[in-house]
Amino acid sequence: MFFGDLLQGVPYRAAGGDWEAVIGGIAYDSRRVKPGDLFVAVRGFKTDGHEYIRQALESGAAAVVMERKVNLPARVPWAVVDDSRRALALFSARFFGNPAAQMGMIGVTGTNGKTTTTNLIVAVLEAAGQKTGLIGTIHNRIGAKILPVKHTTPESTDLQKLLADMVAGGTDTCVMEISSHALALHRVDGCEFDIAVLTNFTQDHLDFHRDMEDYLDAKLKLFTGLAAPGRKTGNKIAVINADDNRAARFVDAAGNGNQVCTYGIKAPADARAVDITVGVRGTGFTVEGKWGRCRLELKITGLFNVYNALAAFTTAAVLGIAPEVIKRALENTRGVPGRFEVMNEGQNFTVIVDYAHTPDGLKKVLKTARRITKGKLITVFGCGGDRDATKRPLMGEITGRYSDFIVVTSDNPRTEDPLKIIAQIKTGLEKEAPAAGWVIEPDRREAIRWAVKKARAGDTVVIAGKGHEDYQEIGSSRFAFDDRREAAAAIKEIACKKEF
Repeated sequence: MFFGDLLQGVPYRAAGGDWEAVIGGIAYDSRRVKPGDLFVAVRGFKTDGHEYIRQALESGAAAVVMERKVNLPARVPWAVVDDSRRALALFSARFFGNPAAQMGMIGVTGTNGKTTTTNLIVAVLEAAGQKTGLIGTIHNRIGAKILPVKHTTPESTDLQKLLADMVAGGTDTCVMEISSHALALHRVDGCEFDIAVLTNFTQDHLDFHRDMEDYLDAKLKLFTGLAAPGRKTGNKIAVINADDNRAARFVDAAGNGNQVCTYGIKAPADARAVDITVGVRGTGFTVEGKWGRCRLELKITGLFNVYNALAAFTTAAVLGIAPEVIKRALENTRGVPGRFEVMNEGQNFTVIVDYAHTPDGLKKVLKTARRITKGKLITVFGCGGDRDATKRPLMGEITGRYSDFIVVTSDNPRTEDPLKIIAQIKTGLEKEAPAAGWVIEPDRREAIRWAVKKARAGDTVVIAGKGHEDYQEIGSSRFAFDDRREAAAAIKEIACKKEF
């Protein structure tokens, strides 16, 4: 593709050089530049891509896009733009043939529940005979092909390449988790969504966003984007959790003639769950509303999963998929790895591993665990380093409120001192839990063993924070660590030796 062709449709302040230079690829990391690539200089949080333009040229970059003019050899075509990240996304969409316009696109955003909701939607679409693509936290997938994942939502160039691969593979619909980071950093610019889904909106990522309003504005972008002109014809649809405190803001954002469908438990909604039963092995409820009545008996448990299933039900229903197909798919779907995953090694107490790492997510998991626990509730948790520190006391307070005993430990401390993180958790914990109700064990492996050793018949142990992750980040290194494997090993070693 010619450089001049790429510039069409991308706002720029100034440009020069040979517009007929052939572009063979797009790169934003100078270390990944190949001969013939367009190098887009992006200002990062730790480094500035403008400082690496010369390195990119030495590696064979055929053109450069930047936010501030840098002296270049006369032969090199260039353009200056207001926002390199947005330009990168638009260039990438154009370079890969605007793949999002060639298949159905469903974007799911929210603080919690994105992974489960996207997987449930995919299960229903596949039951209806569609070939699907999935982009999310645990893995990316094209049909049955599993691909590795670095970010919940990939960088824009990587995302557009992945979408193009989906189109080439005959994908009917792509279902994506969309993080607030991706929206704020323009990673999904150039993607035209048919359906935008809101799971919920609660505190998280205040290490990145200035405040909750800034965080909200990022999420709203997915819904305001439904009204943007594009290549697709037809009505765009917003699927919104009517019980969320900010639901009205999302409804307003999705206006301008787009269809809005709601789901919930408390508020009036197009799909509302009633007659809810929650057990250790599953959840049952009846969906009633716009699409009649449908009883669901799920193999996943928790009130939070009622919301996730409602979001999937509503999304599928607005696409015209028959309720009986939706019912069959949702009832046959088992849990997502690390999401309220029950570890069964033959012990007479329950062990649950969950990804909950926000105040609201932890509260929902512990409330569900409390509801299904006959004995005592023992919680193992910590908070991640180099992330939103304001949620640490809140999570300590929530854990103290709902647990009988707590083991405070390390999550992914990264470059922070684990004991400093734990001290911040402790300020909240002390408000709700007596000193006899908790211990500190920074070593996560030992913390899990401690909880398993303490558990008795009828108790529940919740290990929260890391879920599906198979690593622990300490300092600048990653070490192999999986809560599920550690829990299973502890149960086998310790539980079988107990005398009850």
